[in-house]
Amino acid sequence: MVDPTLERMRAEYTAVGLDEGAAGDDPVALFRTWLADVVAVEVIEPNAMALATANAEGVPSVRTVLLKGLDADGVVFFTNYDSRKGSELAVNPRAAAVMLWHPLQRQVRIEGPVTKLSPEESDAYFASRPHGSQLGAAASPQSQQVADRAELEVRYAQVAAEFGAGKVARPPHWGGYRIGFDVVEFWQGRVNRMHDRIRFRCVEGGWDRARLAP
Repeated sequence: MVDPTLERMRAEYTAVGLDEGAAGDDPVALFRTWLADVVAVEVIEPNAMALATANAEGVPSVRTVLLKGLDADGVVFFTNYDSRKGSELAVNPRAAAVMLWHPLQRQVRIEGPVTKLSPEESDAYFASRPHGSQLGAAASPQSQQVADRAELEVRYAQVAAEFGAGKVARPPHWGGYRIGFDVVEFWQGRVNRMHDRIRFRCVEGGWDRARLAP
């Protein structure tokens, strides 16, 4: 049954549209432009990205991660390799992701194969993290069941005591992934739900650009 309160929730999109000329021929360049735009208007967590993975049977799961890299080869995020997403990527190394920016009435969707970053790349990013975040990555058995909050606090305290204020080594179970670009789709909200959708597919020698119905 439809919830009447939810049924009445509706926002009208009035932004300037996205035409083929504005989209250009390079989705990575447009992606960078849109990221710069959302950073400029100070959206909270502008790099938040909903990441969808699936297990060997095709059962999906989704969660939010943070985009930490963007180049012609794809987008990068970091996590615990033993987490649910890591386990799923180990048996089904493909993912989809979406970044939604309400203030600009925009979203970007990504689909593609997933590969691990090199240990050197993961080491370099891990070293740039705040000390407390490094300790948290080492202490947390991400996605595993724990007895209570106290267990997590004990784990953190043990790791903090081990490393003190010194350098924290990157745990072998923690590192980065790259989602390659098979598909990059840009969505711009428009009035009357007649939104603009421009999809880029990676093809041999470049990109195939197409407009999709909203």
